[in-house]
Amino acid sequence: MEEKSFSRRSAVLGSMACLSGMATAGPLVGRIKLAVKYDMIFEPELSVREKFNLLRDVGLEGTELKTNAAVNHDEVVDAVEMTGIPVHGIINGSDPVIVPALKMAKRFGCDSVLTWAREDSSLSYEENFNIWRGHIVKAVPLAEELGINLCVENVRATFLKTGQQMAEFIDSCESDWVKSYFDLGNTISWTEQSAQDWASALGQRIYKLDIKDRGHPEFGDPKTKREGVVGTNGGEVHWQKVRDILNGIQFGGWATAEVRGGDRIRLERMASWMRNVLDLDS
Repeated sequence: MEEKSFSRRSAVLGSMACLSGMATAGPLVGRIKLAVKYDMIFEPELSVREKFNLLRDVGLEGTELKTNAAVNHDEVVDAVEMTGIPVHGIINGSDPVIVPALKMAKRFGCDSVLTWAREDSSLSYEENFNIWRGHIVKAVPLAEELGINLCVENVRATFLKTGQQMAEFIDSCESDWVKSYFDLGNTISWTEQSAQDWASALGQRIYKLDIKDRGHPEFGDPKTKREGVVGTNGGEVHWQKVRDILNGIQFGGWATAEVRGGDRIRLERMASWMRNVLDLDS
């Protein structure tokens, strides 16, 4: 009888532990995939395929490639097929010619091209706005045909300095294929708005995330931290508030680290840090 009673108590406690674990799992678990930019992999002795295997080994699920990356495209295609680790996006930066990047994205099976609207300080805000809107709208027909999203990133050198301005710019393109590539670290450091302010203004426009925290001692640069800005996790981003907004808009998709790269050990720590700030450890 005592053995049966002990067994029943053990089973109940085990079930309670499981339920407790489920209760503490972050709401974004299962909805976010983690990646790094390909040029952040500092393992020069490895082949392209071995680098993709490394990403999987350290707990990352994908990568993102620049249009001018010094890598053989055939080897990338082979690496994707052999490892199952995708190139989820192409980074076109501030190049106003976007069509070649869309074609490159199609070859690798990507679902986005990252672009950002560089400011010309000799022009007015309206002039900059109209010029860059023209560049993106010109690429929209091919983006729609290929099924690839054009994602506009918030960066220091853009004229889009607030979340509201970015939202207006995206909406002005009048296409469901133009969305936001939201960089959480390029907010309070370079603008007057916090990451949660940007996230709130962008809302459902957010398609992908760049993960960094400029004030963080390891995955940022404390010298750039704004005085008086109080974040969490040792930096300036208030991750809990951002997570709440992302959960509220039912965000699901890629979150890619954009910080100083490194070897296997640093990439492992990076993956762990991203899981921590996004509350993905179940």
